[in-house]
Amino acid sequence: MAKRSRSKSRQPPRERAEGEAGPRQPCPCGSGRRYKHCHGAPEGAAPVFVSRPFEGLPSECDVVALRELVPAATAPLPLGGDHADRDVTLVTLLPGAAPAMVRENGAIWLALQVQHHFGDPGRDLGAVLTRALAQEEPGVVGLTDDPGEGPRLQDLVSADELAVTVHEGFDFWVADVPDAPDLMGVLEQANASVNATEKLTSVQAAYWTDVGTKEHLRWVMPEPEERLLDALARLHVAGDDVLVPDSRFVGMFRAHGLLTPVWDLPLGTGAEALEEPADRFAAALADALADESDLTTEQRAARNGLAHRQVTIR
Repeated sequence: MAKRSRSKSRQPPRERAEGEAGPRQPCPCGSGRRYKHCHGAPEGAAPVFVSRPFEGLPSECDVVALRELVPAATAPLPLGGDHADRDVTLVTLLPGAAPAMVRENGAIWLALQVQHHFGDPGRDLGAVLTRALAQEEPGVVGLTDDPGEGPRLQDLVSADELAVTVHEGFDFWVADVPDAPDLMGVLEQANASVNATEKLTSVQAAYWTDVGTKEHLRWVMPEPEERLLDALARLHVAGDDVLVPDSRFVGMFRAHGLLTPVWDLPLGTGAEALEEPADRFAAALADALADESDLTTEQRAARNGLAHRQVTIR
């Protein structure tokens, strides 16, 4: 009796068209995932991660700061088109971590510090705002599923700059509500978590904060990472990155495609004492960014050190 062949019949591999990505190659969409796990997956395209989701939004650096660093702040959000007459306010956080809220007077509050995990916060916030604009009754507006195609927040906003107001706490939640006993417990708990924070007026997107044991300056900057690292290395070697006596440039956060340099400050410094030094540093940084000469050996070493003092938070 003949032995049954143990070899399985195999289909010859399908020939790929010229230029078509292989299953293990990076997906051409730019997501950073392998093609077989992204647009080559049987179920179709996976959610695409957008590395700089707030690019093109007015005051992009402030938006990143409000989303990741500032506890309690608001900014009016002017809209264009058919919604130009709507009263919309961007807030850092809402009661119960609600994504958005349509208030009794029809005004909309849109919360920044809500993580939807669908790959593009700009699109997710645009979807939440679109739903809030269509909701006729007061109440919370949420987003539980990937919203798919639709306008991003950048597409809805009509402004050159956002006017950010930093608050000492979340009392603005109830500032125009005569009696809100059901919110008092939540408000008290939220206020207890707030570190004192102030926005500098002499430069863009720089925020002083007191965390109790230390004070910090956290400054979100829009320049491309490689150019910014070169410039900061030049300033560090020259000793021009010291803002006030006993302050220290300690590293950077990376969030939503932007770098946020961080300084440790002596206790008691306060925000006001940083205004003139920050303005002076901004001028020195502009000069360093314009310098296109090759880095010296010492500057390259400083740059490598700075590159290792980065923490990616989003």
